Amino acid sequence: MSSHQTLKATKREKDGSAESRRLRRQGIVPAVVYGSQQRNYSIQVDAREFGDILRHQTSENFLVNLEIEGAQEKTKLAMVQDIQHDPLSGSVTHVDFHAVREDETVHAHIPIELTGSPAGVKLGGLLEHLIHSIEIHCRPADLPEKISHDVSGLEVGQGIHVRDLVFPDGVTSPMDGEVLVAIVAESRAAVSAGAGGSDESADAGEAPSA
Repeated sequence: MSSHQTLKATKREKDGSAESRRLRRQGIVPAVVYGSQQRNYSIQVDAREFGDILRHQTSENFLVNLEIEGAQEKTKLAMVQDIQHDPLSGSVTHVDFHAVREDETVHAHIPIELTGSPAGVKLGGLLEHLIHSIEIHCRPADLPEKISHDVSGLEVGQGIHVRDLVFPDGVTSPMDGEVLVAIVAESRAAVSAGAGGSDESADAGEAPSA
């Protein structure tokens, strides 16, 4: 399960695009904290400190303990719910934090990790990883960093579905169990060779014309 890192923040009194741009120039990321049990309010976090935490995560949905200067409740458990990035530089431009309680169900998207080397790949097949992340529901204490699945036993033409994934206790997913996560497909060369062989067989079976 993931651990909760501490992130220092400061409550913001000013909002607006101009103020947000000014903060970003100073290496500060504007953010907002919202939740079902409180009013929304604006905060700011250090861009470098947040970036250091983000680099060690497997997903952009993760839990932090916010230490908020200037807020009535100084420490708050929060889920990083949404991160906006600059389309050119990739730098973080805004963060949405969802304040949660320990007994509250949180929603997150976490990565699906495929482990092992499929038997079908050793015979020339190609492993196609179709779904790289999955939505899960759980309590904060049960939030996993990822869902792993061993694909060593897959032969050519075989795959795994959402229903085949094993979730930790307390973790569920609303995703349709029939969704295909990964499959070992025939290589293009094998498909082409098979098609060519079929054509040759068909030609050989034709009667010579008079």
